[in-house]
Formats: sequence, structure tokens, C-alpha cells
Amino acid sequence: MRVSSRIGLLFGSFNPVHTGHLILAEHFATRTDLAEVWLVVTPHNPFKAAADLLPDTQRLRLVQRAIADNPRLRAEDIEFGLPRPSYTIATLDALRQRHPTHDFVLLMGSDNLPGLPRWQEAARLLSEVDIYVYPRSGSPIPDLAPFPRVQVMTAPLLDISATYIRESLRQGHSIRYLVPAAVEETLQPPRTSA
Repeated sequence: MRVSSRIGLLFGSFNPVHTGHLILAEHFATRTDLAEVWLVVTPHNPFKAAADLLPDTQRLRLVQRAIADNPRLRAEDIEFGLPRPSYTIATLDALRQRHPTHDFVLLMGSDNLPGLPRWQEAARLLSEVDIYVYPRSGSPIPDLAPFPRVQVMTAPLLDISATYIRESLRQGHSIRYLVPAAVEETLQPPRTSA
């Protein structure tokens, strides 16, 4: 079977999606061999508590609104129909079944790489999938000998966190420019004067 496209997969809870996510996705979609980048909205990351998550469908809608005008980016909800918590290998298997002519590439920060050997079916993941790693502040690139399919890429990084955005919303502070305008309008509608 002939591969038609290489697709980058950027997994995240996107709670909410912010400018840093989008800059990263755009960078990989336009400055590498990837045809597109899919933002895979994770209903529940097994390494994170579910209590502070916005509802799944709201996070998906925010990603869809944020990238609506960009044909090289796509919001992917495949994990919504998979058992929870979601494991990357199961998601890849489901995506390959649904899109057999695509070659999927994982995109991840250097902070995730040291823990990768503890992921579900890590040996299979490391042998079957190319992984593009981007440096993260405070997370040096480890020895890559155990990771033969890992390629280190440069990428512009903004030190913006979804936690900071959620806390700003709780305190009534502006999130302008931290998130795309469409996301800001949904999460922080303009105040009306009385």
C-alpha cells in the first residue's frame, strides 16, 4: 500500500488550546516534510487528573474554531470513541485503520521523551513510528541511543500554559493574545457596560 501523506500528530488535552500550541502546529505543518498536523484532543490523559478539564466537546470545539481558516491543521476527535484513559498506541492503531495510506509521525516536547519507555506498548511504539521532538525549556534532550526513530527538530516555543490561562479566567484577567480571538470570544465574552 502506497503512503499518500505524512501526518504529524500533536496530542494534548488543549485545556484550552492556546497560541503556543498553534505556533508549534503551524511550524511543523509548514517547515518539515509533513503534509498536515492533526491536533488530537485527548479526553483524558492517563498522566493528568481529569478534575480540571473543560468538557471534551468544548475543548474540541475550541480547537476547531482556532484552526478553522488553516487547511494544514485539523482537529482530531478519534480518542473520544476509544476506551479511557487514552493510550497513544491504541490511538495510532485506530488512526491507521481509518487512514491506511497515511504515515503518522508523533510530535512531542523533550520533556516527554524520558518517560516514553513507560508508555503503553512503548517498544512497539518506538519501533513503528517516527517521532519529531522539539526542545522544551528546562528539559534537555536525553541520550537518543534508545530512540532510533527520534529526530530532534527546532521549533519556536512560547512559555504559555493552559493552567495559567485557566487561572487568569478564574481571576477575571484578560486572556487576549494568549489564545486565538475565536477562543477568547468563547471563554471570555466581552463585558457589557451597565
